[in-house]
Amino acid sequence: MKHGGNIYQFAEYLGCLPEQVLDFSANINPQQAADLTCWQNVPLGPYADPDYSLLKQAIKRRYPVSANADIEVFNGASAAIFALLRWLRPESLVLYAPLYGEYAHIAAQIGCTLRYINRLELNKTPMIPESSTIIFVNPSTPDGRLYDLQELLTIWGAANCAVIIDESFLDFCSADSVAQHIADYDKLYIIKSLSKFYGCAGIRIGFIMAATQAVTDLKRFEPAWKLSSLDMMYMQRALANTAFIEQTRQQTALLRDLLYGALQSSGLFEQIYPGQANFLLARLKSSGDGYHLQAQLESSRILIRVCDNFEGLDKSYVRFAVKNRQAIDYLASSLKALSVVSTGADSRHNSKPSIAGAEAGLHQ
Repeated sequence: MKHGGNIYQFAEYLGCLPEQVLDFSANINPQQAADLTCWQNVPLGPYADPDYSLLKQAIKRRYPVSANADIEVFNGASAAIFALLRWLRPESLVLYAPLYGEYAHIAAQIGCTLRYINRLELNKTPMIPESSTIIFVNPSTPDGRLYDLQELLTIWGAANCAVIIDESFLDFCSADSVAQHIADYDKLYIIKSLSKFYGCAGIRIGFIMAATQAVTDLKRFEPAWKLSSLDMMYMQRALANTAFIEQTRQQTALLRDLLYGALQSSGLFEQIYPGQANFLLARLKSSGDGYHLQAQLESSRILIRVCDNFEGLDKSYVRFAVKNRQAIDYLASSLKALSVVSTGADSRHNSKPSIAGAEAGLHQ
């Protein structure tokens, strides 16, 4: 399951440095909450704290945990997802799509029955298999919609389901986590990535919040020293920067509007989805080919995300991450300079994914 383009392979193909690429394919905050000076006095000789005590304290200050709940940290949210599903070993997994493909990948590994529900058509109440495991991403990806999950939580609870909510993009919104419901429902699991919001994809830290007994049981299968001292110190410093939260939300909203305007004014898109996270999903006009658009943007050293490996979407859907104003302005001028994608239907039909489409890396 791929979340962004391989910026290193893309740069090698173009004959430039990775830092010279404008990467709109990976939805990472362009700002960071801490700088690397926090590493200057980190002792590298001793082993890191195997209980991650200071990091967990910092996480719990940022994300309050109810009395009957706890957290466990992981080397990124992808590792958390894999660990949780392997521990739960569900017989039936229900995925609200579109969403990242890693969930289906692990479902195939553990041999469970897989069912998709199109969350874009939730005007009708879907049938939920009894005692199944539910996975829902909120805000969603790749469209960034923020859902009120109260009604769905009631439906899932009535069916005695284990419920996994991926809230990796929730920090970009002024909305409450559903973690408060763990107190009333011990089959609720919250997954969170810290790399997206805090702008540090190279710092691999994510966590699971769940009922205390569930976390205790899950930890028995985890190795010691999953995280480095450097990663933990950086994230502790980032989490302590509370002013960064509102600053990022305001900045993201402003830049997301600028990005929306840039996409809209290009005339290339049939629909632009009004997401609430740090990215926007758009559909090209006339069954346009996202790989063709991707190739057209290569000369501008711009990398975008084609969404055909999201369940229910095809290559006419492309996703753009929210970047800084200068990058968005450059994207806008590059898009305006392109001819309409719909010219040359035969070339569209025969187009192949370019090197820009090579994708690597897991979700968080």
